[in-house]
Amino acid sequence: MKNIPVVMILFGGSGDLAHRKLYPALFNLYQKGLIRSNFAVIGTARRPWSHEYFRQQVSDAVHETHRGVNEDDIQDFVSHFYYQSHDVTDVDHYIALKKVANDLDEEYKAQGNRIFYMAMAPRFFGTIATHINDQSLTGSGFNRLVIEKPFGHDLQSAAELNRQIRESFDEDSVYRIDHYLGKEMVQNIMPLRMTNPIIKNIWNGDYIQNVQVTLAESLGVGTRGGYYDGSGALRDMVQNHIFQIITLLAMPEPTDLTSDAVHKAKQELLDSLIIPTAADVKKNFARGQYLAGEDHPGYLEEDQVDPDSHTETFVSGKVEFKQGPLASVPIYFRTGKNLKEKNSRIDIVLKHMNNLYGNAHSNNISIVIDPVSEIYFTINGKKIMTDGLRRENLDYRFSEQEMAKVPDGYERLLHDVFVADRTNFTHWAELKQYWKFVDAVEDAWDKQNKDGYAPEQYQPGKFGPASSDKIFDSETEHWIYN
Repeated sequence: MKNIPVVMILFGGSGDLAHRKLYPALFNLYQKGLIRSNFAVIGTARRPWSHEYFRQQVSDAVHETHRGVNEDDIQDFVSHFYYQSHDVTDVDHYIALKKVANDLDEEYKAQGNRIFYMAMAPRFFGTIATHINDQSLTGSGFNRLVIEKPFGHDLQSAAELNRQIRESFDEDSVYRIDHYLGKEMVQNIMPLRMTNPIIKNIWNGDYIQNVQVTLAESLGVGTRGGYYDGSGALRDMVQNHIFQIITLLAMPEPTDLTSDAVHKAKQELLDSLIIPTAADVKKNFARGQYLAGEDHPGYLEEDQVDPDSHTETFVSGKVEFKQGPLASVPIYFRTGKNLKEKNSRIDIVLKHMNNLYGNAHSNNISIVIDPVSEIYFTINGKKIMTDGLRRENLDYRFSEQEMAKVPDGYERLLHDVFVADRTNFTHWAELKQYWKFVDAVEDAWDKQNKDGYAPEQYQPGKFGPASSDKIFDSETEHWIYN
């Protein structure tokens, strides 16, 4: 694996994301040789840490996720980390940061290559991008910006943030990260669709009745009440994770597997995205808020949540496209907090075919993303020693040995940033379409709120409110997974 020379500037170096995900992922890439002798990481945050204290935090993060690792390797790894106390709103701090970056670039022979990673509160993204530009923090080599979700709060704010970023970075240098695109089974969608004739030949509206995407969480908002109340399930999960999955399911087959070809296919699909009307939202969408459980308050009683809030902790709805292999096929989604269990999955429901056995069920293809990695076909088989049919699963599940080899999503995506592979990152033109869809739903809900319609309350431990079972186009359709 080629050693990439680079100085990474990590805004939010003292944060939880950096500790839990980024430092362990970087260590894995260090062990594999992608970064080795010619890299340095500058962690920035408001806290007045020293280099030594920061390195200890990085070391602790690696120890928490790795067992039996050579201690000398960890110490050599953390020696590449430096800390700069930084107020992102203070121009003088960018001047100091620039000097540190230039010094480290010379010391580590990083060839003027810079990666800027925004791992902090989204409200500062635009400010940081502006000051990177006006204080000339970019290096003489490649310059790449990695930005976490959420990218904006609606289309207008996302467009403004994109404008600020483009003052410092070309679109080809912007990596809008979504860790779901780094998950093993999400990356299996395209190979599953396109390399198996039994699936490829039926991946169209002649055979598929509907597609269902479920991203269920078993916990409530916890300590994130303040953030969540300004976001909600639609913005927090649908605008990014769910739409990323839907795009991979519904896009036409690209001409090849290059980043440009994949994103061209995605854009062709998204240009045909049907933006829902207020009537569509009333018919094909449901929203809810969880009630109190045995060990947690209801959403409206959570800390930092407005007791009169209309923010949804559950949403289900329908997506349709005019083009692509699944044109006019309804794609249903649901996601929420305090549901029955944590589970991320895709269910492709095939049409019921006329046959000699009147009680034959439709076939389904299921892709389980979390908590296990699994693909299975639900088919019909004969009951033993009697008439009638039973349902059978043809199952492919990763073994424990295989799962141990699966890289974390952040490791996979950070690798792609280093090698400049933008296949699994969101382009602005795609994101803009996602926001158009979300804004249309939010506008319809705002009108419903004014008319006295609030989110439906639902009991924790179920799969959302009862209205979620009524969003389907026909009475014969239902959620496959319950």
